[in-house]
Amino acid sequence: MTDIATDATVELSNCDREQIQFLGHVQPYGCLIAISGDWVVQHVSANIDDMLGLDPETAIGARFLDLFPREVVHHLRGRIQILGQDSGAARVYGVDLFEDGRYFDVSVHASGSSYLFEFEPKTQQAMRDEMSLVQPLMSRVRRRREIPAMAREAARAMKALTGFDRVMIYQFQRDDSGTVIAEAARPGMTPFLGLRFPASDIPRQARELYVRSPIRLIMDVDAEPQPILPASGPEGAPLDLSMSVTRAVSPIHLEYLRNMGVAASMSVSILREGRLWGLIACHHDTPHYVDYEKRSAVELFTQLFSYEVAAVETDAERQQSLQARMLHTGLVEHMTDPNAIGENFEHIARAIGEVIPFDGITIWINDRFHALGSTPTREEFMGLLRHLHGVAAGRVHATDLLMDRYLAADGFVERAAGLLSLPISRGPRDYIVLFRREQVQQVTWAGDPAKPAQPGPNGLRLTPRKSFEAWTETVRHQSAPWTESEIAAAETIRITLLEVVLKIADDSIAERKRAQERQELLIAELNHRVRNILNLIRSLVSQSRSGVTSVSEYTRILDDRIDALARAHDQLTNSDWEAASLRELIETEVTAFVAERRDRVRITGDDVLLAPEAFSTLALVVHELVTNAAKYGALKHEHGTVNITLTRRGDDGLKIEWRERGGAAVKPPEGRGFGTTVIERSIPFELGGTAELRFALTGTEATFSVPARFVSTAPKRPAPVQTPGGAALPEVPPARLSGRALIVEDNMIIAMDGADILSELGCEEVATASGVGEALRLIETGHFDIALLDVNLGHETSMPVADALQARGVPFLLATGYGATDGIAESYPDAVILKKPYTKRSVQTSFTLLLRGEDQG
Repeated sequence: MTDIATDATVELSNCDREQIQFLGHVQPYGCLIAISGDWVVQHVSANIDDMLGLDPETAIGARFLDLFPREVVHHLRGRIQILGQDSGAARVYGVDLFEDGRYFDVSVHASGSSYLFEFEPKTQQAMRDEMSLVQPLMSRVRRRREIPAMAREAARAMKALTGFDRVMIYQFQRDDSGTVIAEAARPGMTPFLGLRFPASDIPRQARELYVRSPIRLIMDVDAEPQPILPASGPEGAPLDLSMSVTRAVSPIHLEYLRNMGVAASMSVSILREGRLWGLIACHHDTPHYVDYEKRSAVELFTQLFSYEVAAVETDAERQQSLQARMLHTGLVEHMTDPNAIGENFEHIARAIGEVIPFDGITIWINDRFHALGSTPTREEFMGLLRHLHGVAAGRVHATDLLMDRYLAADGFVERAAGLLSLPISRGPRDYIVLFRREQVQQVTWAGDPAKPAQPGPNGLRLTPRKSFEAWTETVRHQSAPWTESEIAAAETIRITLLEVVLKIADDSIAERKRAQERQELLIAELNHRVRNILNLIRSLVSQSRSGVTSVSEYTRILDDRIDALARAHDQLTNSDWEAASLRELIETEVTAFVAERRDRVRITGDDVLLAPEAFSTLALVVHELVTNAAKYGALKHEHGTVNITLTRRGDDGLKIEWRERGGAAVKPPEGRGFGTTVIERSIPFELGGTAELRFALTGTEATFSVPARFVSTAPKRPAPVQTPGGAALPEVPPARLSGRALIVEDNMIIAMDGADILSELGCEEVATASGVGEALRLIETGHFDIALLDVNLGHETSMPVADALQARGVPFLLATGYGATDGIAESYPDAVILKKPYTKRSVQTSFTLLLRGEDQG
């Protein structure tokens, strides 16, 4: 899937001289100049005349300042100044290299005693900000917290960012083979998802280069590479192109790509802790150029994706390590002497199994054998024990293919095909050994992995495979692999067990007592927290009982209230700890506690945004007010109402008025409880505002003022989804969507979000198009059941697409960010207009109205 080493400094043991003819060449989409430390040109690429207009013979030996204007050289010198050792390349975009209106992207990096300048003509002169796309694309990845889901989002994002026909996320396995764990491809392409590629497809030299140089573009596999002139430097060695962004690639790899039907490719390294975790592999059916500026954005996206992958995996490893450490107390308690180990064997096995899954476990301690589950017999284990003495003395040993290491395992491979052994004594004597059964599995390879080398013109050599058709292999005598985190957890457990065994030998009573005290403290703290949680749940359960006539109604109300409380707690988190809406805060609290009476709470005045420190304070105050109204005030009675008025004062501060009416006659409380104290004192004490609480006969009243520094104006809420006549949509039971859907939208992020919404609403497949031409081609080649069209596509409108869909009887929504819709309504009287920004609910409601209108028609 990737190019092999192209660096003269890397050993190429599997290739003959014919196969490394690409050394000292660059791809023709860029050209190269190498200069010495005194700024004299040492090497150039042969295409420098075509690209820069410089004669190679004249350029070689010339001073850099003689080739380019003085200001340009000064600027490039400055970029070199910021280069440190092993700092990678300095990048400059849009340089008017000859001050004649020809712009180039430039990369500069150190190579030995030289500096390498690589120039690529600027293909787009319009104002661009490729880096601004990285953050919204990464935010989609961050929503997922499992590697497969993150990889799917990353593949979709990379395809949208680069325009390649196919993007694959390729993860390396422990045997250096690789599996395609995610794929985003143009419709009609043969899927590669789930296929495994053998380790020989990416030789060791290529892996080393992918760590050093993380991105590689091949614009055209048939393009003629350009040689470096002269081929060797003064010392007789070729120029080191390891870090070159335009260096040519192996003809073996180019043949490999042609065999796959690929005309252009790009690969980007996914690194974790300096090691190659996987690759993002991009393929295109025709030549495809991604300029240097966009490649820099791609590289940044991949680095951020690498960090997210590392964070998820590290968190899982941390959790497993934490579980392993938590075993310590339990094991200490049950392993007080050698006899207790055997007596508590099942408990010990169960505790270890909560951290490391296994099918069988044996303990060999003080020449005594204990076994549980699927394990070898005592006689079989005695032979295995001698094997362990030789390979696992003093360290954890793991294998998922025991027969490869211990031939006698053939006798019990069905019961124990893989093992993880933990020595638990100072010498090779005592062990805990975990076993896993044989796991017969079907592995689907991209072609036969057993044929990586074939005869060539000069004898047997590395030759790319010709076929990539799925090839299935049945794997036997092998267990599920032991993961790195499981092995790390086993090492933690081993150390704990070793300490326990040494403690038994030393009979450390004092240590046992301290462990018991720590355990009791932990249990006491846990008991305290559990009781608090149970008390909260008990209160919710009790409040939800009132007036309920059936178990199902009670369950629904209780579930809604717990869910509403969780949403209220998450409001600040969801706003990235920035200012949040006061109106939404009030509505959330009202819905949480008086869902069936929320229409009796009326909020007037413009919404405001509260700073995070004020939001938390107001959340507590509103919570107490709503709770009191539900328990004792206006919301307790059938005709009671609460009126809340929000007013901006002249000094831009906020005035909040709370008025309850229609409840029972109110009497001041005899004492000031916690809730009343919170209402009266929180805002003055924490925000420097004012608070007044009055218990009028007609109902509780309160007036609050919040200083201006905590308040800002909230944006207007989006208008409701409208019909062609402009009326708000009625509340209708939502319809479930299905079939194939088409989205026409020129904004990449909005298109991806729209596709997610339609998929979540039930559509089996969603195709997207950014323009009219692409949309019409999709309509001509396939059937669609529904469509969502953005009216304005920048330089064109989607009206031709609407006409084509209308002619085929396909129902569609017209999305628009403009206020007036009369012209659209006249042209398409049956269409439903969806105002931007739209949500999942508004899309579902609009399609419900549209589809039911068709059924009635």
